[in-house]
Amino acid sequence: MSEDPFAIRTVDAPARGFAKSEFEARAARAGARMLASELDALVVTTAPNLRYFAGFTTQFLESPTRPWFVILPRDGVPIAVIPEIGAPGFQLTWIEDIRTWPAPRPEDDGISLLASALGELPRRFGRIGWELGRESQLRMPITDFDRLRAQAGNLHFVDGAPDIWALRSVKSPAEIEKTAYVCALASDAFADLADKLAPGDLDYDVARRFRRDLIAKGADCVPFMAVCSGPGGPDQIIVGPSGKRLSAGDILFIDTGAQFDGYFCDFDRLYAFGDPGAAARRAHEDLWQATQAGFAAARPGATSADLWRTMGRILEQAGYPPSNVGRMGHGLGLQLTEPPSNMAGDETPLEAGMIMTLEPGVQYEPGKTLVHEENLVVTEDGARWLTRRAPRELPIISL
Repeated sequence: MSEDPFAIRTVDAPARGFAKSEFEARAARAGARMLASELDALVVTTAPNLRYFAGFTTQFLESPTRPWFVILPRDGVPIAVIPEIGAPGFQLTWIEDIRTWPAPRPEDDGISLLASALGELPRRFGRIGWELGRESQLRMPITDFDRLRAQAGNLHFVDGAPDIWALRSVKSPAEIEKTAYVCALASDAFADLADKLAPGDLDYDVARRFRRDLIAKGADCVPFMAVCSGPGGPDQIIVGPSGKRLSAGDILFIDTGAQFDGYFCDFDRLYAFGDPGAAARRAHEDLWQATQAGFAAARPGATSADLWRTMGRILEQAGYPPSNVGRMGHGLGLQLTEPPSNMAGDETPLEAGMIMTLEPGVQYEPGKTLVHEENLVVTEDGARWLTRRAPRELPIISL
């Protein structure tokens, strides 16, 4: 018997963290981006960017009480301006210049210290980039940001999000390895789930069982899980379990975002309880074909909008109305969803090393929706699946 070309086998867990050389390479790439964008520095404040540029990770960032800042100069070494409580953890990173204050201190929560550090930077353009753009957030009170601008003198604060996303969207081999690993874990968990499903199961119990299995297989956590079902298919796809008892005629939809060492997978699977009917089977096949076409189109030089158009063309030819969900997939990495978006108008060029999801969906009957989602990495000569491909035929749970 020939080996399944879509099979992905769980492998040994990758090493956690990254070598210092990886962070030095990220800083060098950031410096080149800043020169092209006429920035003297980037300042990052959110957990994914602290992890990406500094290698700092802590569950303490779940608390919104204290702000954290890392300055990435265009030339020179990064500077951490952080709450004193975080100094021991930051000393484990590659950053050596660590400046602290006894946070929380609402009257001056690191603002003067940060202004002083920014004032020391060599100036060529007088512009500092911040996390201000799409899918970004400024992890400090806007009133403090205004105070900082006042203290920073003639420094001009601008949106640095396009540069940050340009840096983060192309993954290194070590990043791809971590994503591939968690995708393999979730692929295994989805494959094992079918034998554990039975009519009468509560969707809450299914979700808990699936989470436990993912953790047991090696995932660190499962921050995202959409679980929904309905006769012939769920009517929407973004909620968690609702306490519904699964019964004949239902199609169960599970979309999971599990993490390993900070990196996400994000894909879904469908399970029918009994015969789903001809319309559901046809929709499942059409979505499988649309995803296959999106995979074939994912290569350097194509754009994320090309993926949207390619998948949409398959569904349009099959007779479905245009999608109203806004996009059919997105970037993936340290966040469950990252730019770019597979949508009309997003002409972001695909590059080797970009990790993308393909996520076509259709409403094939009133109130009945099916969605397929897979994860891939763009390579120099095409794309490679990171997820084990969904079965071409809709899996059926015997009644």
